[in-house]
Amino acid sequence: MSAILEVADLSKRFGGLQAVSGLSFSVNEGEIVGLIGPNGAGKSTVFNLINGVYRPDSGRVVFAGRDITGAKPYEMAHCGIARAHQIVQPLLGLTVLENCTVGACFGRYNLPMSQAREVAREAAGMTGLADRLGVLAGSLTTAGKKRLELARALSAQPLLLLLDEVLAGLNPTEVERMIDTVRAIRGRGISILMVEHVMRAIMSLSDRIIVLNLGSKLTEGRPREVANDPAVITAYLGDSNLLAEAEKPQ
Repeated sequence: MSAILEVADLSKRFGGLQAVSGLSFSVNEGEIVGLIGPNGAGKSTVFNLINGVYRPDSGRVVFAGRDITGAKPYEMAHCGIARAHQIVQPLLGLTVLENCTVGACFGRYNLPMSQAREVAREAAGMTGLADRLGVLAGSLTTAGKKRLELARALSAQPLLLLLDEVLAGLNPTEVERMIDTVRAIRGRGISILMVEHVMRAIMSLSDRIIVLNLGSKLTEGRPREVANDPAVITAYLGDSNLLAEAEKPQ
């Protein structure tokens, strides 16, 4: 299995804060990799470095064999990287279909409007929004806006999808539905790197988990291996929830 994303010795400092320090990891084609860690561990900074919001102080980001270190977010989208953000920001005055069409127009292929709408319809259907295409984004529930954020990212037709706490704020039923959606996306061959605090989701979805602490990689491995690691338990202040969720049948 070949790597679609390779992060090598990535570092970023903000003034006196070393947010990310010498971080290296990879995501293979068709793989779901979870990125977890305590608040302030550097997870969002890593995402921002990968998709071009920040330029790293040192290190490299290689995507599909191409060095994309420091490229702009729109260039990342054209390469095949899309991101669903934790704090959703839909275009409130546009419909679900129009929001997704924007994603398709400015995604990997820069599609013309007619083709973009078809791609947008498919992405909306895949995320459970097929019956809401004409609904204004501003009138959706929190769960609906989360699904729209995901649908808009999918409309860009990515090879790699960055999921930044897409389950935050959802109730248990909505979480389970979103887990099924993420599995379906991977079933399409899309690789996924996800940051998530809902442990039952990250433990059941991930092929591998990378644990960050204070900007550095604490450990990496399969969910059960990570959950049994004493250093991880300590970093999570002794939270046995990690192990409990890893031991559930998947």
